[in-house]
Amino acid sequence: MNLDAPDLPDVELAERQEVQLLDPDGRYDADSPWNPELSDDTLREMYRWMVLTRRVDREMINLQRQGQLGVYPSCLGQEGAQIGAAFALGEQDWVFPQYRELGLSLYLGVPQAASAHLWRGTWGLGYDPHEFRFAPISIPIGTQALHATGFALGARLDGRSLATVACVGDGATSTGDVHAAMTFAAVMRAPTVFFIQNNRYAISVPLEKQTAAPTLAHKAIGYGMPGWRCDGNDVIATHAVVRHALERARAGEGPALVEAMTYRMEAHTTSDDPTRYRSEEELDAARLTDPILRLRRLLESRSALDEQQAEQVEQEAERMAAEVRAGIYDAPHGDPTEIFDHVYVDATGRFEQQRAQLQAELAGTEQEHR
Repeated sequence: MNLDAPDLPDVELAERQEVQLLDPDGRYDADSPWNPELSDDTLREMYRWMVLTRRVDREMINLQRQGQLGVYPSCLGQEGAQIGAAFALGEQDWVFPQYRELGLSLYLGVPQAASAHLWRGTWGLGYDPHEFRFAPISIPIGTQALHATGFALGARLDGRSLATVACVGDGATSTGDVHAAMTFAAVMRAPTVFFIQNNRYAISVPLEKQTAAPTLAHKAIGYGMPGWRCDGNDVIATHAVVRHALERARAGEGPALVEAMTYRMEAHTTSDDPTRYRSEEELDAARLTDPILRLRRLLESRSALDEQQAEQVEQEAERMAAEVRAGIYDAPHGDPTEIFDHVYVDATGRFEQQRAQLQAELAGTEQEHR
């Protein structure tokens, strides 16, 4: 595998054009220096994980529409970026997600019914992050970048050979937490890859209203780290670039920034109305760059995916969606006072007053319903 970048100083890497290996028509550039030379078996597995991700994503939306989840942020259209990055992870690497990383969590084995409790409002964290190397989902924009950097530096100080992936959206690059994380990571040479899924909108704010930089990858120069931009709807290119960034991070060469250009084809969350800020024509154009469709075209052109194999993947996706539904549908709510159980070792008087106040309010509500 040849992942050597052109003979340019690291600080100039953001000047390079967007890395693309697989175009929307399924044509593959095997002569690119970024070609990771993946086998057809591996490409089929990438296709499988993208299909699984999309089907579970749709089931989550269905569950929300049926009142089973309070809200849900879809990753429709971003499967290529997420599965490409997932296949680049080493056995010890950690992912620090924002709230749209369904594909990465699926790949790492996070049980989705347990994870869905966050969106149902029944439990803050339904899985053990250490078991899956997948940190708690972060709702505050950008805070996970700090967590990823601190964890990576701590692991390095402990002599552990791992890297962390800080997943952020394009909007998160406007936050102070991400700025502080990138500055700190570069100065301390923390083994962190800042993985920006640029889906073109920070809720309703388009990219051109967020930054005057030529690309978000250019921002890496100011922090003193290399930056690359790739076609995030090209699962192979994303894999190649993220893999290279992770390999150099684990080798002690410091952090890097990867900007994966993708498109959020669903609403920001199920509470959003995207028709207020983008046109149907824009969405139609985005559908033509579908990451699943382009990989399927490549596989079919190589006779590496037939109808029977594709149907088996679809059936597996249906089973997985059914398991998620069965695991979260009508899931009971816990005791609300449990939020007081893990805050202080020695609770303060004011804290106990708040607990008692909530208990009284709950008792009163229960009386009213009798």
